[in-house]
Amino acid sequence: MEELEHTCPLPRTTLIEPAIFTPETSCECRAPHEKLTVEQARLGTPVDRPVRIYADGIFDLFHSGHARALMQAKNLFPNGYLIVGVCSDELTHKYKGFTVMTEDERYEALRHCRYVDEVLRDAPWTLTQEFLEKHKIDFVAHDDIPYSSAGSEDVYQHIKEAGMFVPTKRTEGISTSDLITRIVRDYDVYARRNLQRGYTAKELNVSYINEKKYRLQNQVDRMKEKVRTVEEKSKHFVYRVEEKSHDLIQKWEEKSREFIGNFLELFGPDGTWKQMLQERSGRMIQAFSPRGSPSNSPPRDFSPSRSPSPPSRWAMPRTSPPTSPKGASASISSMSEGDEDEK
Repeated sequence: MEELEHTCPLPRTTLIEPAIFTPETSCECRAPHEKLTVEQARLGTPVDRPVRIYADGIFDLFHSGHARALMQAKNLFPNGYLIVGVCSDELTHKYKGFTVMTEDERYEALRHCRYVDEVLRDAPWTLTQEFLEKHKIDFVAHDDIPYSSAGSEDVYQHIKEAGMFVPTKRTEGISTSDLITRIVRDYDVYARRNLQRGYTAKELNVSYINEKKYRLQNQVDRMKEKVRTVEEKSKHFVYRVEEKSHDLIQKWEEKSREFIGNFLELFGPDGTWKQMLQERSGRMIQAFSPRGSPSNSPPRDFSPSRSPSPPSRWAMPRTSPPTSPKGASASISSMSEGDEDEK
């Protein structure tokens, strides 16, 4: 049993290391390898070895669509062991076209996918029975759309007829062709981007005239960005001024209401100031008013026996008022004569 476990690769349980490469020789699994049906594999049998699933492709510009397809293939059966075959640059350029990534870059991209247990380099374009037996493959996983290539309407047709094909679903909206189309469509944008990042015109295969045009456009974009930044800062400054002005007006209104309230409370009809004036006026009137005589003081005696005080020497004689102008002049002359006698 220990020998079987040692010689039969098992699915990865940790992700601390990349997937292994398939050895050049045949599969080293020495456990009995009977042919399985899809129903048997879904039940989790056999217990002495995993179900070996093979998925192949180009995997150029490895993206989420690739990863989702491999995730489906890995989880087709309870004890699945996923082998991913990657075609070489020579085969790919011959049957499909030029790739962005080299074969070594594509190999390494697959090795670091969490669903992959083993990467088979230089995979064949068409699967033969000899290849399937050599690597003890139980099932082949791929999307169910017929794949016409190398003079065949569907390179997986014989696999489907043998009952070894299990379909996966494509992820809509993402593919290597879509990514390349985006780059070609926005070629000028990416060329300017890389020039700005330090790549030379020779590295980008850009002509002298286009290089100058792209650099001028980059300068114009930088100027636009500066203007946009200034505008944003100005808008922010104006907003802050408006916000502070609103706060100041609100505070001024609150202080004004408070001042008016205090003023009315102090100087209003029933205000504190009026009460203070009334209290002070009352105290002043009380201070200057004569005090009343004591009730037990004897009454003053106005008896006729007491002689009145002698008249003052300056007291003027009481005369009756003149009845006519002549009488008034006569009285004035008599007063002047009396004054001369005194002198």
